[in-house]
Amino acid sequence: MEKGTITIRGIFEDMLTILNIFENRDVLRSTYTPDYLPHRSDQVRALATVLVSALRGETPSNVLIYGKTGTGKTAVAKHVGQELVRTGELYGIPCVVIYINCEVVDTQYRLLASLARHFDREVPMTGWPTDQVYSEFKNALDSDKRIAIIMLDEVDKLTYKGDDVLYNLTRINSDLKKAKVSLIGITNDLKFTEFLDPRVRSSLGEEEIIFPPYDANQLRDILQERAKMAFKEGVLEETVIPLCAAYAAQEHGDARRALDLLRVSGEIAERAKSAKVLEAHVKHAQEKIEIDRIVEVVKTLPTQSKLVLLSAVLLCYDGNITTGEAYNIYKQMCRIIGIEVLTQRRVTDLISELDMMGILNATVVSKGRYGRTKEISLSVPIDSTRKVLFEDYRLKPLEEYRPPSQTKLYA
Repeated sequence: MEKGTITIRGIFEDMLTILNIFENRDVLRSTYTPDYLPHRSDQVRALATVLVSALRGETPSNVLIYGKTGTGKTAVAKHVGQELVRTGELYGIPCVVIYINCEVVDTQYRLLASLARHFDREVPMTGWPTDQVYSEFKNALDSDKRIAIIMLDEVDKLTYKGDDVLYNLTRINSDLKKAKVSLIGITNDLKFTEFLDPRVRSSLGEEEIIFPPYDANQLRDILQERAKMAFKEGVLEETVIPLCAAYAAQEHGDARRALDLLRVSGEIAERAKSAKVLEAHVKHAQEKIEIDRIVEVVKTLPTQSKLVLLSAVLLCYDGNITTGEAYNIYKQMCRIIGIEVLTQRRVTDLISELDMMGILNATVVSKGRYGRTKEISLSVPIDSTRKVLFEDYRLKPLEEYRPPSQTKLYA
């Protein structure tokens, strides 16, 4: 047999004999809704206090839920929604909870079609006038006496092309005779309501619930709770959970990140045929997740943003740089590959966007009588980011390009 080749036959049987340290790895995924939510009792109670009026046959206020990624917003909303339906059945009050992720269902038509299909109405994915889809949903909803709670996760994604659908949904109760509707908007963007029609803003945000980030101790409690269900007894080294919590606390207290880190650490340990998950596996997992995140974010950037990032990558080998230095290199690269050169103001906006994504760190610094500028540093590994950028065929011609101050680095 040729050196380096493997026999395919029986490969899965071999893998199944590897020591399995997981009891149920799915409880470490973001899609899992736990029965108990540590450190979110205030938010659970706040949402339940609003929705309890549904059990009295009244229309609950609309709610806006704010908080960064991984702060438990979706888990709390789903958890309280399930409990509302269960209690409604107990008391003979028909409550319907519909959860929609607006990153997937991101247009007015798709949203209304999804809502109509929830009530067994056949609506094509395209082709109907939006008014007709809205009427179909409204009539289906109003065919029975019930209270519908519509949860719109990542609701800000729905408003990129206008807020007509939110305007209609926040006013739908005036068109209903039997049913009643309450909206719950969930978002990471604390400023998204600034761009809404004032009438939509006041109707949608009748009640607001803020989810603060978790600290390292709270993340540790969450991980310990899930680890009991996720892993076999005694397979976690003592330092594993505190280390996962500490890493995630640095990332704005993101519980989703902490859970991913613990799950990937376990998977790395499993592949290494280790009987325990060790601190070294967590460090390996942290590197893997960070690189995967960078690859995913950088790959999906528009070409102009990639060029701005590349200018920073090429210059940051020497330390921090200014927006002016980045702009000069950006202009040169645009001319090399024949792409329109944006204004310095627009490039500064793109730098701010990359800052918000956590790829760059842009800080305003004073230059005394010379005014103010932004100083840029990279928040991601230079070499792996550079490699991902050059996977884009449009940037390929720039692989040989060397900024004047960088020539010595490639000598």
